[in-house]
Amino acid sequence: MTTNHYDLIIIGTGAGGGTLVHALAPTGKRILILERGPFLPREKDNWNSRAVFTDSKYKAHETWKDKNGQSFHPGIHYYVGGNTKVYGAALLRMRPRDFGELRHHGGVSPAWPLSYEQIEPYYTKAEHLYDVHGAHGEDPTEGQASAQYLFPPVSHEPRIQKLSDDLKKIGHQPFHLPLGIRLLEKNRAESQCIRCSTCDGFPCLVHAKSDAEMICVRPALERPNVTLLTESLVTRLETDPSGRLIKAVHVEREGRSEQYSANTVVVSCGAINSAALLLRSANDKHPHGLANSSDVVGRHYMCHNNSAFMAISKEPNPTVFQKTLALNDFYFKSSEWQYPMGHIQMLGKTDGEILKGDAPKFVPKLILDAIAHHAIDFWLCSEDLPDPQNRVLINAQGQISLQYTPNNLEGHKRLTAKLKSLLKQLDCHEFLFGRSAYLSQKIPIAGTAHQVGTVRFGLDPKTSALDINCKAHDLDNLYVIDGSFFPSSSAVNPGLTIMANALRVAEHLKGIL
Repeated sequence: MTTNHYDLIIIGTGAGGGTLVHALAPTGKRILILERGPFLPREKDNWNSRAVFTDSKYKAHETWKDKNGQSFHPGIHYYVGGNTKVYGAALLRMRPRDFGELRHHGGVSPAWPLSYEQIEPYYTKAEHLYDVHGAHGEDPTEGQASAQYLFPPVSHEPRIQKLSDDLKKIGHQPFHLPLGIRLLEKNRAESQCIRCSTCDGFPCLVHAKSDAEMICVRPALERPNVTLLTESLVTRLETDPSGRLIKAVHVEREGRSEQYSANTVVVSCGAINSAALLLRSANDKHPHGLANSSDVVGRHYMCHNNSAFMAISKEPNPTVFQKTLALNDFYFKSSEWQYPMGHIQMLGKTDGEILKGDAPKFVPKLILDAIAHHAIDFWLCSEDLPDPQNRVLINAQGQISLQYTPNNLEGHKRLTAKLKSLLKQLDCHEFLFGRSAYLSQKIPIAGTAHQVGTVRFGLDPKTSALDINCKAHDLDNLYVIDGSFFPSSSAVNPGLTIMANALRVAEHLKGIL
């Protein structure tokens, strides 16, 4: 057994942990990063639809339980960079109103303990760090930005430009989807990104996606004060006799048990696994799990009400890089309905292999390829509300049980109807094959890409696990900085908010390390 002491230990290398190490590496403090997975292998299968979607080659090979005790395989990825290795790189800000109390048809979305204005400077820093391409001012629902994106929006290919123009003609306000990719459109010969069809949901073979590994972790490792241990599973956190300090981080690595310690410990394993780690670390001083005197750890799990579907147009869609357009006209309300509905954006382009997984077996591949050639692919995202009964639990063997019942579904239903109505006006029709890439038309419990909640922050230790700086109320040297801290989910991808918050917390940690 080995013991090593550091100034800071960061557990996890995704949007939260990866961004944090990037911000703190220049301090010169001795930092240890623990990542349960390896580096994602760079191979031809990175761009193979069958390997990625049908065979789930890069997903974690583990089984969780749902609320009925049924087993499922979560859509989660354990690599350096976390789920950002396969995310679609849509990096949107939450709307200013998302930070306040917001009434939905299904209930109330609670206010955050900080405002949009307080996090806005860190949104700008995160957009610049992750090479986000976009244009502030196009989206009528967005808040004020202190600086423009460093890169112009990713251009629409002709079929998507026509869709954008057609939406504008019937009175809507589509905008360019903010994307974190390393693209130089005006100098394609020097561009790392080649605008291929295998971005959304795929690993990037040419390392052109702005993921946490490439943007944050690898540059941090160039500094002598930063150490990364891969394939290092943190099994529990041990406190000192007072229960106020984490004195040891227990790790399983290369078949042996190891211990590490640090002045400050940051957990960033993703909302589900961070909650599970805190629950597994229960002891006499913390009988219900670390940071859990409020009994909120594991509770209020949110993952959005998400749907993916295709519209089939009479006109072919030869688009290669399709995910460039979004629409927020119904984010809060419409002329017919007073409650929020959510966000619409494009998805990566479907191909016949992706369709094959859920199509009837008698449908020839040639037909599926023809369908895909005429398909326009959409992603709909609506807010789900924090429910204490939607929660992460662990059994006696430490296995995760994810108990989740969807809520606030009327808004999502109406958003879907709105999109169908728009498409009908544009001579498109919904096609009802499920997509193996997204498992089905309505994303099921295994779709954990937007996981937030479970270790919420707040001003009151009786109703939250973390303070406004994401430090545990119950401990003096424990922080949680992934999507766990969200008190509500909004209706946009959580990635940029996790990154911005990590930069915000880094400013606090610089003063105490």
